[in-house]
Amino acid sequence: MSDPAPQDAAVSGAAPPSRAALLESALQDKFGERLVAAHSVAGELTYEVAAADLLEVAQTLRDEQSLKFEMCIDICGVDYLQHGQVEWKTQSATSSGFSRGVTRLPVMEPESVDSSRRFAVVYHLLSIAHNHRLRLRVFCPDETQPMVDSVTPVWASADWFERETFDLFGILFRSHPDLRRLLTDYGFIGHPFRKDFPLSGNVEVRYDPEKGRVVYQPVSIEPRILVPKVIRQDNRYDAALKDPKPNG
Repeated sequence: MSDPAPQDAAVSGAAPPSRAALLESALQDKFGERLVAAHSVAGELTYEVAAADLLEVAQTLRDEQSLKFEMCIDICGVDYLQHGQVEWKTQSATSSGFSRGVTRLPVMEPESVDSSRRFAVVYHLLSIAHNHRLRLRVFCPDETQPMVDSVTPVWASADWFERETFDLFGILFRSHPDLRRLLTDYGFIGHPFRKDFPLSGNVEVRYDPEKGRVVYQPVSIEPRILVPKVIRQDNRYDAALKDPKPNG
């Protein structure tokens, strides 16, 4: 993808389009309605693609000369269960100092959660040829068995990224060459990054001196909501109390 000629921009009197605008235009020309622009708090170029189109779109992103996203630098899962409706605070926590509430809110009924919009997989792509970055998001069509196609035939680096996402979120990747847990212990039950996974876990590990080995037992920690950080105003740093700077 080449920038417009400088003389063309000078003649028209308009500023040349940004690199992000050029990439958006190339993506629109190539994929049309198959890619839907998604909001990004960080301002990153983000698109959503249907699960059925994932492999074809991924291969085109890699092979199309105007795009050339040769590298998949990261893959992560997302669980949108009760998104924006639980007691966890994020941006609004700074002024109050509390990052979690002190009382648990009522749990949403399963019927109120869209099963086709709970689990998503996000791909972070890099074009070395054009120095572009792109985030691609795909939602799993079914919550009960979240599954999308593996992109390992397109980007070999996706192998362990997909295994990590499977381990932590329970998202399956169809046709993955070796889909096994990667971070949790052998025989681990559940997927710890799911929003409905207990914060204290299901089991705990201890050494049993009688058996002479490590044993698993039901967790004994009582669930509670933490308030890990409180921010208070420190008058020592009040600008009005500082000594004035000497003149000169």
